[in-house]
Amino acid sequence: MSTIKPFEVSWSEAAVTAVLDRVRAYPWPPIPDVPDGWAYGCDAGYLQGLCDHWTKAYDWRAAVADLNRFPQFTARVEDYDLHFLHVVGEAGGKRPLIVTHGWPGSHYEFWGAIEKLAFPSRFGGKPEDAFDLVVPSLPGFGFSSKPKRPIGQRTTARLFNTLMTEVLGYPAYLAQGGDWGAMVTSWLGRDHGAQAKAIHLNMLGFRPHGGPQGEAEIGWATKQAGMMDIMGAYFRLQVSKPQSIAWMGAGNPVGQAAWIIERFHDWSDLSRKHTLDEAYGKDALLTNIMIYVITDSFATGAWYYRGLVEEGGLAFEPGERCETPTAFANFPGEPLYQAPPRSFAERAYNITRWTDMPRGGHFAAMEEPDLYVAEVRDWARGL
Repeated sequence: MSTIKPFEVSWSEAAVTAVLDRVRAYPWPPIPDVPDGWAYGCDAGYLQGLCDHWTKAYDWRAAVADLNRFPQFTARVEDYDLHFLHVVGEAGGKRPLIVTHGWPGSHYEFWGAIEKLAFPSRFGGKPEDAFDLVVPSLPGFGFSSKPKRPIGQRTTARLFNTLMTEVLGYPAYLAQGGDWGAMVTSWLGRDHGAQAKAIHLNMLGFRPHGGPQGEAEIGWATKQAGMMDIMGAYFRLQVSKPQSIAWMGAGNPVGQAAWIIERFHDWSDLSRKHTLDEAYGKDALLTNIMIYVITDSFATGAWYYRGLVEEGGLAFEPGERCETPTAFANFPGEPLYQAPPRSFAERAYNITRWTDMPRGGHFAAMEEPDLYVAEVRDWARGL
């Protein structure tokens, strides 16, 4: 069995100073004089304000203290040192749940939900709704070690299943995820259903054999293709030539921030909270960015898209689907990866629960932690 080692986040003052010096010295490129800067990429005014906050007001020492708020560890699984939080809550070892982040997020996405999921009675909930919470960093992201070449979500699911069963000793567990975390969780259900007894997703990744069928499914697929034309340039680059963005991002914290923040703007539900600052706050956005910058994981995070292709993609062979009971939470402010019709999803998954959420977007746990917590509790209660 792999040795579990306690872990603590530590950013040296020299490393942070070097980052902030690069931010201050950034040579701003020409900026288009247009009404909506977001239509051209990351809005210049927002990015300049974020960088000003970064260098003058962001308390990185407080961020480090916050990142050390929950018990965290590393363990060697195959060729990787996996970083993970392990919060043994009121469940006392009896109700394990692994929750997995995506790109360009991090394990920090779940910060507003962790304590509520592990210790519900502290927030007016019921102790029987508590989980033992495992929150890993994807390989190549944050504080997990980096692969030598791109790996994908199916490999990650194998690593995480080993983490849960052999390292942490849980014979069975539940799993939840969004973005790439949804794909990892889907593969946990598809390949490791004997241990991952039920899964919960806030993005649907698998595609059934034969593609869309019928008017509703074809209409959805057509709209999805149109949105990919508008918002999907990042995907096509990272899934084909990820090293291209790695070269541009290396040593460039402002460039990394712009690439990440554009996704947060485009994928969040800003219909009610009209700005990124209202939805997340600059400090939280910067902490997520700093995890990439300080750990030098911007490049290997982009590699993860190429890993999807090298492991075979999204579609199943005829007659195949994920038979593990699957719940789906449809957050309506998801503009790019909008949910397909249920009929399409049911040919790829054993859908046992489908919840249309009142609000929220792609980064559900970070954007709407209370809604996310309530949905996960309700799902697990009904199993």
